[in-house]
Amino acid sequence: MDELNEPRLITENGVAQRVGRIVDPMIRSLGYRLVRVKVSGLNGCTVQIMAEKPDGTMGVNDCEAVSRAVAPLLDVEDPISVQYHLEISSPGIDRPLVRVSDFSRWIGFDARIEMAIAVDGRKRYRGFIDAVEGEKVTILLPDVPEGENQRPVLDIRDIAEARLVLTDAVIEESLRRGKEALRLAGLDEDDEEGGEAAVPAPETLAKLAPRAPRPIKPVKKPSGPGRFKKH
Repeated sequence: MDELNEPRLITENGVAQRVGRIVDPMIRSLGYRLVRVKVSGLNGCTVQIMAEKPDGTMGVNDCEAVSRAVAPLLDVEDPISVQYHLEISSPGIDRPLVRVSDFSRWIGFDARIEMAIAVDGRKRYRGFIDAVEGEKVTILLPDVPEGENQRPVLDIRDIAEARLVLTDAVIEESLRRGKEALRLAGLDEDDEEGGEAAVPAPETLAKLAPRAPRPIKPVKKPSGPGRFKKH
């Protein structure tokens, strides 16, 4: 299977899941991969959509392209009953890990994992990604007490949330990979708006709907492009 169409094994629930199912085909049609959808109470209600190119990069111009495509789609499908802020962003350096390839690409680096189903009597792990085989990942746990499993094997489908830990090693490697992606594309670092926009970093383009009153109550949302404004 090609990288663009590789499925996510770690997905959302509830409203975020509905949003993900709506926007995923559109995002893939543009040549990007959906990473995560998160719906939170920030600023009334915020819908955050993380996306990336198959090589892991996502610049400001990429965020704008995704935003222009998914904003009207969400207007039509209307999966959220309240006014909301729409935020399109890259995964960031301490990125979520949602696909088998995410774990494979970051073997040797520190990750934090929370299981939906306990393994060896525990749900939370922090350690180094040691190996990936099929849909299973082996985590190397440093300084575990004697008698405990130092290399638990976790089923990726049973993971509730996984993400890289923001360490100097991860930052350095992310910057290196971002620059390499630019080089392979025949671009200079300044060719992308913001200079380092193609480096996997937490750039964000937010499109804001009018803030709903608190407590949030369902309101009729006006249609048309006036509902969103850039900031």
